[in-house]
Amino acid sequence: MTLPHTRSTLSRALLATALLSALAGPAAAQQTRLNPQEKRITDEAIHADLQGYEATQGRIQALNDAGRPVRDYHLSKAQCWLDVSFHEYTRNDRSAFPQEALTESEKLIVAMETGVSPIPTDTPLVNNAKYLRDDLWQRLKAIHGTPGFSCAQQAVACGEVELVHAGNEFNQQQWRHSKPYIQIAEDLVNDAEAMARQCAVAPAAAAPTPGPLIANVLFEFDRDGRKDIRTYSLESIDRALATLAGEQRELAGVTLVGHADRMQGKGFDYNQGLSQRRAQTVRELLIGRGIAADRIRYEYRGDTQQVQQCDGVKPRAALLECLLPNRRVEVRFELAR
Repeated sequence: MTLPHTRSTLSRALLATALLSALAGPAAAQQTRLNPQEKRITDEAIHADLQGYEATQGRIQALNDAGRPVRDYHLSKAQCWLDVSFHEYTRNDRSAFPQEALTESEKLIVAMETGVSPIPTDTPLVNNAKYLRDDLWQRLKAIHGTPGFSCAQQAVACGEVELVHAGNEFNQQQWRHSKPYIQIAEDLVNDAEAMARQCAVAPAAAAPTPGPLIANVLFEFDRDGRKDIRTYSLESIDRALATLAGEQRELAGVTLVGHADRMQGKGFDYNQGLSQRRAQTVRELLIGRGIAADRIRYEYRGDTQQVQQCDGVKPRAALLECLLPNRRVEVRFELAR
């Protein structure tokens, strides 16, 4: 099974032997216990742990062989928990994260094997992972229960797990190590929203209005000009415009919401003006890309909606980089029916 935007599912060696491990049956691995870090110093200990991973992978494969689709939310989530557990195990993560992530995978596997219905959709912050990027969590939450969820469930499940993975890395080594997994989560959220919009659903008397395309334009600290935008964040606008064209969607309008980080002091009037100027800059940028001015509206929130707290991050340069997602203009491309 291949999942989008994840590291390769376990490794080629594990995938090659996983089916053999499945023969042990569901009860064999319902509570796989990895060796503590201090005992992972012998080939025997490591081999025993790898056998546990192989057996768990085999059970996921067996569920798929029995007819549960690869894109199923719970099967995907079990796979992604297994993937992040194995990823951190191979990186010698000394915390409880590999074990707790593996346990979450097994909980879902047991529920699927025993026919539990409904299976919970909550996503625990294992190993006391930091809750990062509330905006991404909310975008994923909004897809649950919609008609398009049936097409997006794999990306939603893995996006949720990657946000937990990022929060665990943040606790251990702060923003520098969590950043790659935040990027994976962002990509999965964008993919999930696109899949939900494109999902073929049965015609209804009144087709629902598709959800918006969302992009975030990020600014350097205390800056608001065109040259102060992180170049890669402009790609999110270009991707959204390409999606509009590719899906042949009609644009109903664009809403811009300007934001600032808390570094100038929370509630400081200066941040209101800064977030307004950033929204105005992005408005001019969109006009330059061919969007009619009368279709663009903007508002600004100052520092009132921080999506990343970065408590305890030091030194200052690291803190400023961690707070980057707060220095944003959220661009919402509203789609017509």
